[in-house]
Amino acid sequence: MVLLSDLAKGRDNNFNLIRMLAALSVLVSHAYPIALGADAEQPLKAWTGHTLGDLAVAVFFVISGFLIADSFARARSWQEFLAARVLRLWPGLLLSLAVVALLMGPTVTTLASGAYFSRPEIWTFFTRNTLLAVPQYTLPGVFESQPYPTVEGSIWTLFYEVLCYLGILLAGLTGLLARRRAMSALIGVFVITWLANAVFHPELHLKIRSLLSLGLPFATGTAIWLWRDRLPLSLIGVAALWILTVALAATPAYVPVMTAALAYSTFWLAYVPGGWIRAYNWIGDYSYGVYIYAFPAQGLAIWLAGPVTPLQNMALALPLMLLPAVLSWHLIEKPALAQRRRISAWVAAARLRGAQEPTRAPPPGPRY
Repeated sequence: MVLLSDLAKGRDNNFNLIRMLAALSVLVSHAYPIALGADAEQPLKAWTGHTLGDLAVAVFFVISGFLIADSFARARSWQEFLAARVLRLWPGLLLSLAVVALLMGPTVTTLASGAYFSRPEIWTFFTRNTLLAVPQYTLPGVFESQPYPTVEGSIWTLFYEVLCYLGILLAGLTGLLARRRAMSALIGVFVITWLANAVFHPELHLKIRSLLSLGLPFATGTAIWLWRDRLPLSLIGVAALWILTVALAATPAYVPVMTAALAYSTFWLAYVPGGWIRAYNWIGDYSYGVYIYAFPAQGLAIWLAGPVTPLQNMALALPLMLLPAVLSWHLIEKPALAQRRRISAWVAAARLRGAQEPTRAPPPGPRY
Protein backbone atom coordinates (compact mmCIF):
# COMPACT_ATOMS: atom_id res chain seq x y z
CA MET A 1 0.00 0.00 0.00
CA VAL A 2 1.50 3.32 -1.10
CA LEU A 3 0.67 6.26 1.15
CA LEU A 4 0.47 9.81 -0.14
CA SER A 5 3.08 10.93 2.40
CA ASP A 6 5.55 8.42 0.93
CA LEU A 7 5.25 10.07 -2.49
CA ALA A 8 4.70 13.73 -1.56
CA LYS A 9 8.35 14.49 -0.96
CA GLY A 10 10.35 16.99 -2.97
CA ARG A 11 9.30 18.39 -6.31
CA ASP A 12 9.27 15.20 -8.39
CA ASN A 13 5.59 15.19 -9.34
CA ASN A 14 3.20 16.08 -12.14
CA PHE A 15 1.64 19.22 -10.67
CA ASN A 16 3.05 21.52 -13.35
CA LEU A 17 1.45 19.41 -16.07
CA ILE A 18 -1.87 19.10 -14.22
CA ARG A 19 -2.05 22.85 -13.62
CA MET A 20 -1.25 23.52 -17.27
CA LEU A 21 -4.04 21.17 -18.39
CA ALA A 22 -6.41 22.85 -15.94
CA ALA A 23 -5.51 26.31 -17.29
CA LEU A 24 -6.09 25.11 -20.86
CA SER A 25 -9.42 23.63 -19.75
CA VAL A 26 -10.47 27.08 -18.54
CA LEU A 27 -9.60 28.42 -21.99
CA VAL A 28 -11.74 25.71 -23.60
CA SER A 29 -14.66 26.50 -21.31
CA HIS A 30 -14.45 30.24 -21.89
CA ALA A 31 -14.32 29.81 -25.67
CA TYR A 32 -18.07 29.13 -25.71
CA PRO A 33 -19.35 32.36 -24.12
CA ILE A 34 -16.58 34.42 -25.72
CA ALA A 35 -17.44 33.15 -29.21
CA LEU A 36 -21.19 32.65 -28.85
CA GLY A 37 -22.35 34.83 -25.96
CA ALA A 38 -23.05 34.43 -22.26
CA ASP A 39 -25.90 31.93 -22.76
CA ALA A 40 -23.84 29.44 -24.79
CA GLU A 41 -24.04 25.84 -23.61
CA GLN A 42 -20.72 24.65 -22.24
CA PRO A 43 -19.04 21.22 -22.16
CA LEU A 44 -19.93 18.93 -19.24
CA LYS A 45 -22.58 21.30 -17.86
CA ALA A 46 -25.50 19.01 -18.76
CA TRP A 47 -23.74 15.89 -17.43
CA THR A 48 -22.24 17.16 -14.19
CA GLY A 49 -23.98 20.44 -13.41
CA HIS A 50 -20.59 22.14 -13.74
CA THR A 51 -18.70 23.52 -16.70
CA LEU A 52 -15.26 22.28 -17.66
CA GLY A 53 -13.92 25.57 -16.35
CA ASP A 54 -15.61 25.04 -12.97
CA LEU A 55 -13.94 21.64 -12.59
CA ALA A 56 -10.57 23.02 -13.70
CA VAL A 57 -10.73 25.84 -11.14
CA ALA A 58 -11.65 23.25 -8.49
CA VAL A 59 -8.48 21.34 -9.41
CA PHE A 60 -6.45 24.53 -8.93
CA PHE A 61 -7.95 25.08 -5.47
CA VAL A 62 -7.51 21.43 -4.44
CA ILE A 63 -3.81 21.57 -5.33
CA SER A 64 -3.49 24.94 -3.64
CA GLY A 65 -5.10 23.71 -0.41
CA PHE A 66 -2.56 20.90 -0.22
CA LEU A 67 0.57 22.81 -1.23
CA ILE A 68 -0.17 26.02 0.68
CA ALA A 69 -0.71 24.11 3.92
CA ASP A 70 2.58 22.32 3.28
CA SER A 71 4.25 25.64 2.45
CA PHE A 72 3.29 27.11 5.81
CA ALA A 73 4.47 23.99 7.63
CA ARG A 74 7.87 24.20 5.93
CA ALA A 75 8.31 27.98 6.18
CA ARG A 76 10.74 29.25 8.80
CA SER A 77 8.48 32.17 9.62
CA TRP A 78 5.08 33.55 8.75
CA GLN A 79 6.83 36.44 7.00
CA GLU A 80 8.55 33.98 4.68
CA PHE A 81 5.23 32.28 3.96
CA LEU A 82 3.47 35.57 3.25
CA ALA A 83 6.29 36.82 1.02
CA ALA A 84 6.15 33.60 -1.02
CA ARG A 85 2.43 34.03 -1.61
CA VAL A 86 2.79 37.68 -2.65
CA LEU A 87 5.70 36.92 -4.98
CA ARG A 88 3.79 34.07 -6.63
CA LEU A 89 0.61 36.02 -7.29
CA TRP A 90 1.19 39.70 -7.90
CA PRO A 91 4.26 40.19 -10.15
CA GLY A 92 2.75 38.14 -12.99
CA LEU A 93 -0.66 39.73 -12.46
CA LEU A 94 0.72 43.28 -12.59
CA LEU A 95 2.55 42.54 -15.83
CA SER A 96 -0.59 41.07 -17.41
CA LEU A 97 -2.66 44.10 -16.42
CA ALA A 98 -0.06 46.38 -18.00
CA VAL A 99 0.04 44.33 -21.21
CA VAL A 100 -3.77 44.29 -21.49
CA ALA A 101 -4.44 47.93 -20.58
CA LEU A 102 -1.40 49.68 -22.06
CA LEU A 103 -0.56 47.56 -25.13
CA MET A 104 -3.60 45.61 -26.25
CA GLY A 105 -6.21 48.12 -25.09
CA PRO A 106 -5.09 51.16 -27.13
CA THR A 107 -4.50 48.88 -30.15
CA VAL A 108 -8.02 47.45 -30.31
CA THR A 109 -10.17 50.16 -28.73
CA THR A 110 -12.72 52.00 -30.85
CA LEU A 111 -11.66 55.25 -29.17
CA ALA A 112 -8.89 57.56 -30.30
CA SER A 113 -5.65 57.07 -28.40
CA GLY A 114 -5.97 60.32 -26.49
CA ALA A 115 -9.57 59.62 -25.55
CA TYR A 116 -8.69 56.10 -24.43
CA PHE A 117 -5.91 57.16 -22.07
CA SER A 118 -7.97 60.06 -20.70
CA ARG A 119 -10.65 57.73 -19.39
CA PRO A 120 -10.41 56.97 -15.66
CA GLU A 121 -11.34 53.32 -16.30
CA ILE A 122 -7.77 52.71 -17.52
CA TRP A 123 -6.35 53.47 -14.10
CA THR A 124 -9.13 51.90 -12.04
CA PHE A 125 -8.46 48.77 -14.11
CA PHE A 126 -5.04 48.63 -12.43
CA THR A 127 -6.10 49.53 -8.91
CA ARG A 128 -9.21 47.37 -8.67
CA ASN A 129 -7.63 44.34 -10.33
CA THR A 130 -4.50 44.65 -8.20
CA LEU A 131 -6.55 44.78 -5.00
CA LEU A 132 -8.69 41.90 -6.37
CA ALA A 133 -11.74 42.43 -4.12
CA VAL A 134 -13.83 44.28 -6.73
CA PRO A 135 -12.27 43.44 -10.12
CA GLN A 136 -12.92 45.45 -13.28
CA TYR A 137 -13.49 43.36 -16.38
CA THR A 138 -13.83 46.04 -19.07
CA LEU A 139 -11.76 48.74 -20.75
CA PRO A 140 -13.21 51.69 -22.68
CA GLY A 141 -14.00 50.79 -26.27
CA VAL A 142 -12.42 47.33 -26.00
CA PHE A 143 -14.41 44.36 -27.37
CA GLU A 144 -17.69 46.18 -26.72
CA SER A 145 -19.37 44.85 -29.87
CA GLN A 146 -18.25 41.24 -29.38
CA PRO A 147 -20.50 38.41 -28.12
CA TYR A 148 -18.92 38.63 -24.66
CA PRO A 149 -17.89 42.28 -24.26
CA THR A 150 -15.26 42.00 -21.53
CA VAL A 151 -11.49 41.95 -21.57
CA GLU A 152 -10.95 40.01 -18.32
CA GLY A 153 -12.89 37.10 -16.93
CA SER A 154 -10.67 34.69 -15.01
CA ILE A 155 -9.02 36.88 -12.40
CA TRP A 156 -12.08 36.99 -10.14
CA THR A 157 -10.98 33.71 -8.52
CA LEU A 158 -7.70 35.24 -7.29
CA PHE A 159 -9.50 37.13 -4.53
CA TYR A 160 -10.78 33.87 -3.07
CA GLU A 161 -7.37 32.28 -3.49
CA VAL A 162 -5.94 35.07 -1.32
CA LEU A 163 -8.68 34.59 1.28
CA CYS A 164 -7.79 30.89 1.44
CA TYR A 165 -4.11 31.80 1.87
CA LEU A 166 -5.06 34.05 4.78
CA GLY A 167 -7.11 31.23 6.26
CA ILE A 168 -4.04 28.97 6.26
CA LEU A 169 -1.95 31.79 7.72
CA LEU A 170 -4.45 32.27 10.54
CA ALA A 171 -4.67 28.52 11.17
CA GLY A 172 -0.88 28.34 11.25
CA LEU A 173 -0.39 31.29 13.59
CA THR A 174 -2.99 29.97 16.04
CA GLY A 175 -1.48 26.48 16.01
CA LEU A 176 -4.55 24.84 14.47
CA LEU A 177 -2.69 23.69 11.39
CA ALA A 178 -0.33 21.66 13.56
CA ARG A 179 -3.23 19.99 15.39
CA ARG A 180 -4.63 17.55 12.86
CA ARG A 181 -7.87 16.67 14.62
CA ALA A 182 -8.73 20.24 15.54
CA MET A 183 -8.05 21.45 12.00
CA SER A 184 -10.06 18.56 10.59
CA ALA A 185 -12.96 19.51 12.86
CA LEU A 186 -12.79 23.08 11.57
CA ILE A 187 -12.87 21.82 7.98
CA GLY A 188 -15.83 19.63 8.96
CA VAL A 189 -17.69 22.72 10.20
CA PHE A 190 -16.97 24.40 6.87
CA VAL A 191 -18.37 21.41 4.94
CA ILE A 192 -21.50 21.41 7.13
CA THR A 193 -21.92 25.11 6.40
CA TRP A 194 -21.59 24.36 2.69
CA LEU A 195 -24.23 21.63 2.96
CA ALA A 196 -26.60 23.90 4.89
CA ASN A 197 -26.27 26.49 2.15
CA ALA A 198 -26.92 23.84 -0.53
CA VAL A 199 -30.01 22.51 1.25
CA PHE A 200 -31.66 25.67 2.57
CA HIS A 201 -30.46 28.27 0.00
CA PRO A 202 -30.28 31.24 2.38
CA GLU A 203 -29.89 34.73 1.00
CA LEU A 204 -26.12 35.21 1.02
CA HIS A 205 -23.90 37.84 -0.54
CA LEU A 206 -22.36 36.71 -3.83
CA LYS A 207 -18.86 36.84 -2.33
CA ILE A 208 -19.86 34.56 0.53
CA ARG A 209 -21.41 32.08 -1.89
CA SER A 210 -18.30 32.20 -4.05
CA LEU A 211 -16.08 31.68 -1.00
CA LEU A 212 -18.12 28.62 -0.03
CA SER A 213 -17.91 27.29 -3.58
CA LEU A 214 -14.15 27.75 -4.02
CA GLY A 215 -13.32 27.14 -0.38
CA LEU A 216 -14.70 23.59 -0.61
CA PRO A 217 -11.96 22.25 -2.94
CA PHE A 218 -9.31 24.24 -1.08
CA ALA A 219 -10.45 22.77 2.25
CA THR A 220 -10.50 19.32 0.66
CA GLY A 221 -6.89 19.71 -0.45
CA THR A 222 -5.91 20.89 3.03
CA ALA A 223 -7.69 17.91 4.63
CA ILE A 224 -5.80 15.56 2.34
CA TRP A 225 -2.53 17.21 3.42
CA LEU A 226 -3.47 16.77 7.07
CA TRP A 227 -4.09 13.03 6.63
CA ARG A 228 -1.48 12.34 3.95
CA ASP A 229 0.29 9.77 6.16
CA ARG A 230 -2.92 7.75 6.42
CA LEU A 231 -4.15 8.07 2.83
CA PRO A 232 -3.25 5.34 0.32
CA LEU A 233 -3.23 6.17 -3.38
CA SER A 234 -4.66 3.59 -5.75
CA LEU A 235 -6.72 3.30 -8.91
CA ILE A 236 -9.27 1.31 -6.91
CA GLY A 237 -9.72 4.35 -4.68
CA VAL A 238 -10.15 6.60 -7.72
CA ALA A 239 -12.81 4.30 -9.19
CA ALA A 240 -14.63 3.88 -5.87
CA LEU A 241 -14.93 7.62 -5.29
CA TRP A 242 -16.28 8.28 -8.79
CA ILE A 243 -18.80 5.44 -8.45
CA LEU A 244 -19.92 6.98 -5.15
CA THR A 245 -20.18 10.38 -6.86
CA VAL A 246 -22.53 8.97 -9.50
CA ALA A 247 -24.58 7.19 -6.84
CA LEU A 248 -25.07 10.44 -4.91
CA ALA A 249 -25.78 12.61 -7.96
CA ALA A 250 -29.31 13.47 -6.84
CA THR A 251 -28.37 14.34 -3.24
CA PRO A 252 -26.86 17.41 -1.52
CA ALA A 253 -23.70 15.33 -0.90
CA TYR A 254 -23.01 15.16 -4.65
CA VAL A 255 -20.71 18.17 -4.89
CA PRO A 256 -18.61 17.44 -1.76
CA VAL A 257 -18.17 13.80 -2.82
CA MET A 258 -17.36 14.82 -6.39
CA THR A 259 -14.83 17.31 -5.02
CA ALA A 260 -13.26 14.50 -2.98
CA ALA A 261 -13.15 12.27 -6.08
CA LEU A 262 -11.63 15.07 -8.15
CA ALA A 263 -9.06 15.76 -5.42
CA TYR A 264 -8.09 12.12 -4.92
CA SER A 265 -7.77 11.65 -8.68
CA THR A 266 -5.63 14.77 -8.91
CA PHE A 267 -3.16 13.52 -6.30
CA TRP A 268 -3.05 10.06 -7.85
CA LEU A 269 -2.18 11.67 -11.21
CA ALA A 270 0.32 14.00 -9.55
CA TYR A 271 2.35 11.34 -7.77
CA VAL A 272 1.79 7.87 -9.24
CA PRO A 273 2.48 8.14 -13.01
CA GLY A 274 6.21 8.62 -13.48
CA GLY A 275 8.87 8.15 -16.11
CA TRP A 276 8.81 10.24 -19.26
CA ILE A 277 5.80 12.26 -18.13
CA ARG A 278 7.96 13.98 -15.52
CA ALA A 279 10.04 15.50 -18.30
CA TYR A 280 7.39 18.22 -18.56
CA ASN A 281 8.83 19.77 -15.41
CA TRP A 282 11.88 20.83 -17.41
CA ILE A 283 9.69 23.15 -19.50
CA GLY A 284 8.48 25.43 -16.72
CA ASP A 285 5.29 26.35 -14.90
CA TYR A 286 3.31 28.35 -17.45
CA SER A 287 -0.11 27.62 -15.97
CA TYR A 288 -0.56 30.93 -14.12
CA GLY A 289 0.39 32.92 -17.21
CA VAL A 290 -2.00 30.86 -19.33
CA TYR A 291 -4.75 31.45 -16.77
CA ILE A 292 -4.40 35.25 -16.67
CA TYR A 293 -3.66 35.82 -20.37
CA ALA A 294 -6.14 33.40 -21.95
CA PHE A 295 -9.30 35.47 -21.56
CA PRO A 296 -7.94 38.70 -23.14
CA ALA A 297 -6.24 36.61 -25.84
CA GLN A 298 -9.55 34.94 -26.67
CA GLY A 299 -11.22 38.32 -27.03
CA LEU A 300 -8.32 39.48 -29.20
CA ALA A 301 -8.76 36.41 -31.41
CA ILE A 302 -12.34 37.49 -32.22
CA TRP A 303 -11.22 41.08 -32.79
CA LEU A 304 -8.65 39.83 -35.31
CA ALA A 305 -10.72 37.15 -37.08
CA GLY A 306 -14.32 38.23 -36.64
CA PRO A 307 -17.07 35.76 -35.73
CA VAL A 308 -15.66 32.30 -35.04
CA THR A 309 -16.73 29.00 -33.56
CA PRO A 310 -15.54 28.03 -30.05
CA LEU A 311 -13.06 25.57 -31.56
CA GLN A 312 -11.65 28.25 -33.86
CA ASN A 313 -11.42 30.62 -30.92
CA MET A 314 -9.35 28.08 -29.00
CA ALA A 315 -7.00 27.54 -31.91
CA LEU A 316 -6.50 31.26 -32.57
CA ALA A 317 -6.10 32.24 -28.92
CA LEU A 318 -3.60 29.52 -28.05
CA PRO A 319 -0.53 31.14 -29.64
CA LEU A 320 -1.71 34.63 -28.63
CA MET A 321 -1.69 33.74 -24.95
CA LEU A 322 1.12 31.19 -24.91
CA LEU A 323 3.88 33.66 -25.83
CA PRO A 324 3.15 36.15 -23.02
CA ALA A 325 2.60 33.25 -20.60
CA VAL A 326 6.03 31.81 -21.38
CA LEU A 327 7.70 35.22 -21.15
CA SER A 328 5.89 35.95 -17.90
CA TRP A 329 7.26 32.78 -16.30
CA HIS A 330 10.85 33.25 -17.42
CA LEU A 331 11.11 37.03 -17.04
CA ILE A 332 8.79 37.82 -14.11
CA GLU A 333 7.37 34.89 -12.16
CA LYS A 334 10.43 32.66 -11.85
CA PRO A 335 12.80 35.54 -10.92
CA ALA A 336 10.24 36.80 -8.40
CA LEU A 337 10.00 33.37 -6.78
CA ALA A 338 13.78 33.27 -6.52
CA GLN A 339 13.56 36.28 -4.21
CA ARG A 340 11.94 34.06 -1.58
CA ARG A 341 15.39 32.77 -0.67
CA ARG A 342 16.70 36.28 -0.11
CA ILE A 343 13.70 37.17 2.02
CA SER A 344 14.06 33.93 3.96
CA ALA A 345 17.75 34.65 4.57
CA TRP A 346 16.96 38.24 5.62
CA VAL A 347 14.28 37.08 8.10
CA ALA A 348 16.63 34.42 9.51
CA ALA A 349 19.44 36.96 9.89
CA ALA A 350 17.13 39.43 11.59
CA ARG A 351 15.98 36.76 14.03
CA LEU A 352 19.58 35.77 14.73
CA ARG A 353 20.56 39.38 15.41
CA GLY A 354 17.62 39.70 17.76
CA ALA A 355 18.62 36.54 19.61
CA GLN A 356 22.25 37.64 19.95
CA GLU A 357 21.53 41.20 21.01
CA PRO A 358 22.30 41.51 24.74
CA THR A 359 19.38 42.27 26.97
CA ARG A 360 19.70 45.71 28.49
CA ALA A 361 19.14 46.05 32.18
CA PRO A 362 16.17 48.25 33.05
CA PRO A 363 17.00 51.65 34.54
CA PRO A 364 17.05 51.71 38.30
CA GLY A 365 13.69 52.53 39.80
CA PRO A 366 13.09 55.16 42.42
CA ARG A 367 14.33 54.49 45.89
CA TYR A 368 11.97 54.68 48.79
